[in-house]
Amino acid sequence: MQLPVQRFRVTRADLIRYAGASGDFNPIHWSDRFAARVGLPGVIAHGMFTMALAGRAVAEWAGGADAVIEYSVRFARPVVVPDDDEGAEVEVTGVVKGRTDDGLTRIDVSAVCAGEKVLSQARALVRVRD
Repeated sequence: MQLPVQRFRVTRADLIRYAGASGDFNPIHWSDRFAARVGLPGVIAHGMFTMALAGRAVAEWAGGADAVIEYSVRFARPVVVPDDDEGAEVEVTGVVKGRTDDGLTRIDVSAVCAGEKVLSQARALVRVRD
């Protein structure tokens, strides 16, 4: 079963707020000059922020954050966030892959930005509310 697509807009303002909340002020998340100097295509979103967006989709599909039992990802590519009003869009989809013996639901999650997969091996185990 395919789960509904969820889209998340990521702007530079979001990166600033996330940096403040997480304490991660690495200049690759706010300085185009620094990002270019280290070989990145531009300012990139924090990996954990990208993971959190996909986790938010999982929680919504499951009926709440407390329904998420396990969640894991690998980072495939960074989300490049341009310095404009549009930012970047991360599209999250999911496929139900089955149920465990104890009634938990397995979900394979996909997150894509600009046509590129940004998370790989993203999986969740959730307790779906009836």
